[in-house]
Amino acid sequence: MIIAECLMVAAATFKPCFNPRAQISFTMTLKKFAMKNSIFFATTFCILFASCSMEKCFNIGVRFPSGFSRYANKTFANLEKSQHQYDVIIVPGIPYDPDSESTIMKLRIAWAKYLYDNGYSKNIIFSGSSVYSPFIEGMAMKIIADSLGIPSDHTFAEVYAEHSTENVYYALKMAREMGFNKIALATDPFQSLALRGFIRENCPEVESVPLVFNKIKWCNGPLPAIDLSDVSVSDFVSLVERESFRQRWDGTRGKRVIAELNEQVLLKSEMLARNTDQ
Repeated sequence: MIIAECLMVAAATFKPCFNPRAQISFTMTLKKFAMKNSIFFATTFCILFASCSMEKCFNIGVRFPSGFSRYANKTFANLEKSQHQYDVIIVPGIPYDPDSESTIMKLRIAWAKYLYDNGYSKNIIFSGSSVYSPFIEGMAMKIIADSLGIPSDHTFAEVYAEHSTENVYYALKMAREMGFNKIALATDPFQSLALRGFIRENCPEVESVPLVFNKIKWCNGPLPAIDLSDVSVSDFVSLVERESFRQRWDGTRGKRVIAELNEQVLLKSEMLARNTDQ
């Protein structure tokens, strides 16, 4: 179901490139391929089209009922039933551009505010470095969230992550260091589903609270007019210029995080071996 819906979003996204007959052919061809290669295709396609930079794709998906929304509604219904409260939620960053507001950024901040205001989380970590724009994403989103009425002593910024998998991993490390135990990822359903496998394998203590669209007001209005020059990097170089496509793709898939985790395991093994020898 999710695979088919990813394909529908893709077909809608690229509609200007095809005539109606070609569009149907494009969708059916991808669907047949997906059914034959379901595991690989689902993972790859979800990550690609759930990318925080795919603003157009996201906007199309938001406007149609889908399995993404059903997944979010079901997850949140379970949260309401359990009356669970998290110590902190992790909100992945999105590039900030003062000349072109991001719907995804507005929605993620609005969802974080909803969860805080309604007692589902005590704190919020906004995560993200200066990746595709000079502004440090985690800091920019924290400042905007503070201006919307969330107490500043309950919002924090993680400023090193450059990929969605790193948003989860580095924010989790930060949360642990701050003494938080009950931790969840709070983002849009696309990204939540795309990261589910990575989280299950590498950050199993992190739960997910995907955005429920009918719980928040649609963000048609502008973001608060705030001077964010203090969180802008003067010698900024975009990730596109610093890394090849392959390197960026590896980061999106979590290979950097996995390499770091493997290195930590190796170091612990070496320390244990030394202690045993002594």
